[in-house]
Amino acid sequence: MSEAYSPIPELNLLKEFEGRIGRVHYSDGFELREYGADSGLDTWSEHPEFLSRFIPFARANGSGSDYALWRCDDRTDLATLPVVLVGDEGHLYVIARDLMELFQLLLIDSEPMYDFGFLDAEDVEEHSEGHHEFRVWLKRTFGLEPPEDPHALWSGRKESDDRFRDWASRFVELDDR
Repeated sequence: MSEAYSPIPELNLLKEFEGRIGRVHYSDGFELREYGADSGLDTWSEHPEFLSRFIPFARANGSGSDYALWRCDDRTDLATLPVVLVGDEGHLYVIARDLMELFQLLLIDSEPMYDFGFLDAEDVEEHSEGHHEFRVWLKRTFGLEPPEDPHALWSGRKESDDRFRDWASRFVELDDR
């Protein structure tokens, strides 16, 4: 049996990075959790088709929101699936088009905001203790830099979010946007 954190190489590398830097935060509110563990999605719907399409993997903020991959199709490269925010205040939406885009957004070092995604990097006043190491690691490992325009990424994920909302509305009532 494999001792890997997940079947996703990118998440396994992030888990190894976490192990190296110790128990410090490297992006505000973000923390890997047990891969595939319950994230409260059953409070939205207990329908098996709904629940089977999510793979929770991380905390998104300090108040109980989570990130989960949305199995929108049967692709084998799970890192290319859209990332959904399962909000603690009743929000459910696509936050990033894929795992690499989420990693890039995490470089901002801010918790996600429901109505616009993430702050601009220059609006973050204080960085997490391990943020510099995280930034260096993401650049070296994946060639990622903080997004120049996080609002463009927020707009760019709209097509995935619209598709998600069409699908999810078969099982749950979503807020009007």
